[in-house]
Amino acid sequence: MLPLDNYIPYLLNRAGARIAQSFSDEMRALGTTLQAWRVLAALRDRDGPRVSELSDRTSIEISTLSRVLDGMETQGLIARRRAADDGRVVTLHVAPAGRRLTDRIVPIAERYERVAVTGLSSSETETLKQLLRRVYANMDGLGAP
Repeated sequence: MLPLDNYIPYLLNRAGARIAQSFSDEMRALGTTLQAWRVLAALRDRDGPRVSELSDRTSIEISTLSRVLDGMETQGLIARRRAADDGRVVTLHVAPAGRRLTDRIVPIAERYERVAVTGLSSSETETLKQLLRRVYANMDGLGAP
């Protein structure tokens, strides 16, 4: 029988849950959420995606993401716009208040990454990132439940 503390899905979840809980506490103190941060970070990397693209990028289900986006729009953090080439398509954009909040959060996010990889060389850190991306992509092999 596989010991729990040697089971990769458990180890990934355990590390992620610990980071997410602490990070969520810090986001709450800033008046935002971990999910809103994911949205802002994704839009910082690439402004103007559709909701479905943003859902894939942030790993937030569309129904949940829609509620998050509603709240962020009310707070003035993001804006929804109709695509110029297709008026039926809505794209998402960071508003000035969202940029200011993102600028406040980035140093916190960088600190979390630094702490998480303490004791790893830069080469090991890059390898870890590559392996985690591969593990994520490998899960496509399971197909839909």
